[in-house]
Amino acid sequence: MASDSKARYNRFLLLVAGLGGLLYGVDVGIIAGALPYLEATSGLNAGQLSVVVAAVLLGSVISTLFAGTLADWMGRRLLMALSGILFVISIPIIALSHGYEPLIVGRLLQGISAGLIGVVVPLYLAECLAASDRGKGTGIFQWLLTLGIVAAALVGMFFSIRVNEVAKLGDAARLFAFKDTAWRSIFWVSLPPGILFVIGSFMVAESPRWLFRRGRNDAARAALLRSRSTDQADLELHEMEQAAASERVQNSVGAKARESLLRRKYVIPFVLACIILACNQATGINSIIGYNANILLQSGLSDVQAHWGYVVFTIINFLATIGGVALVDRKGRKFLLTLGTAGIIGSLFCTGLLFRRTERLRLDARDSVQSMVSADQTLTLTYNRQIAETLLRGQSIDARQIASGPTSLVVIYSYGDFRAATKAAHSDDTAATPIEIKRESCVPANKVVAFFSHPFGDLDTARHAPLKIDEALITPLPTQNNGWAVALTLFVFMAFYAVGPGVCVWLALSELMPTRIRSNGMSIALLLNQAVSTGIAAIFLPTVGKYGYSTMFWAFSACTVIYFVTAAVFLPETKGKTLEEIEAHFEGHQKRDLVNA
Repeated sequence: MASDSKARYNRFLLLVAGLGGLLYGVDVGIIAGALPYLEATSGLNAGQLSVVVAAVLLGSVISTLFAGTLADWMGRRLLMALSGILFVISIPIIALSHGYEPLIVGRLLQGISAGLIGVVVPLYLAECLAASDRGKGTGIFQWLLTLGIVAAALVGMFFSIRVNEVAKLGDAARLFAFKDTAWRSIFWVSLPPGILFVIGSFMVAESPRWLFRRGRNDAARAALLRSRSTDQADLELHEMEQAAASERVQNSVGAKARESLLRRKYVIPFVLACIILACNQATGINSIIGYNANILLQSGLSDVQAHWGYVVFTIINFLATIGGVALVDRKGRKFLLTLGTAGIIGSLFCTGLLFRRTERLRLDARDSVQSMVSADQTLTLTYNRQIAETLLRGQSIDARQIASGPTSLVVIYSYGDFRAATKAAHSDDTAATPIEIKRESCVPANKVVAFFSHPFGDLDTARHAPLKIDEALITPLPTQNNGWAVALTLFVFMAFYAVGPGVCVWLALSELMPTRIRSNGMSIALLLNQAVSTGIAAIFLPTVGKYGYSTMFWAFSACTVIYFVTAAVFLPETKGKTLEEIEAHFEGHQKRDLVNA
């Protein structure tokens, strides 16, 4: 009976932590489906919309900085509840908003919630679960995170189909009203899991290791007994006492706190975790998810095919994560990370090759496009086959051959120090809206946004600078077969990522860090992760516009080589080991046992 009770509690604990992952995934994916309708009905300009989208990232960066300190001060359980409450509060603020400021406040709260969840839930799982279940438990967090992304994609697709049905009625007022309802409904749908997460957070036990470090040994033992046998709980409590005693002895011999933190037991796992977290983003995962539909469109698929391709992409992420969860405690973290990164390298390299076949033929028509700029320094251009022929006229024999088939046009432009790129326009898309280049689509609305766009840019000069066409790149559109080939390589990429890094990255973050620095160390490593993600997001469109998708995918593949070497050569296997055993390994003890496990 007691064992059944402990099994039920462990399942409940995993469910609560999984709901945290679900909220994290919703935070990442929800804006993609809502943004087109928000853009159409809110009256916000491009600069304001970009701030609304980026507010989650800003909130996440801010909360990540303090998440470790808050987790040590408040406790893991209370911080989990707080992160859920912030998410719940954000939903009505956004869904009921009728202006710019409420949207920013709500999105900032969502970002703060995501940053806290990304640190505290893996931290809580690592400290609460037995060594034999730690990989599966943290894997479930990632699994439900991917479910959140799938759910956001499906909700977006549902409203996309409904909007298309309403558009066929030809009633502009009704279409506007439905789009306004659509983006608000997309946010309302994400409210129930947030409420359940808050309730669940108050029903689970506090982290036994946090309780122990607070001197509450009896409470720590009671927390352990909720999920473990008496013998196992006593063994882990004894290991905590030994680790604490060793730390007290080392501090008593006169070692300063600063010097003790530079010992190999702290430095090596911290550096390993930082490299893994940085390389995890350098695979390009967030940009590939965020721009997936655009990538598939440019690879040769139609609009509908590209959007369904994104749905399939998220479903593969979800299903492959199930495999990772099943294997992580059987095969181990090192094996899955090595396998996953090897597959990522190969799939991204092949994706780059497929894009290179057409991108090597692209031509620049910037002089012709520059001549079309109006006196008020704007440009409106309906790109079709006739315009393509006009832009390419007189360039070369190859240009005439390119113009004879469907092509895409990407315009990279600037006002002063600030640059932007248009979406790719297809010459064979008769229903496409014209390319519109205006100052507000490039120049930030205020100095705060300008700082994040270009820290050294002169905003005042940009507000009066002429429109400069830096490049107008015309590329022959690939065939539909090429598009499906690209989709297949991206599906393979997603499968390998989900099985390896997707599941193991949270474990690497929480398992490698010693108890003394775990909360703050995780915050720093996750902040580095987000910094790399932000950097890639900032350079993705400019790089793709100037050098093509092939260059971007090959860069991602090259960065993943570093990830592969780190996992295959330097990362020890940690499956089945208690956190204290892993800490002892990095101090130089039990090295042979841990590496050969």
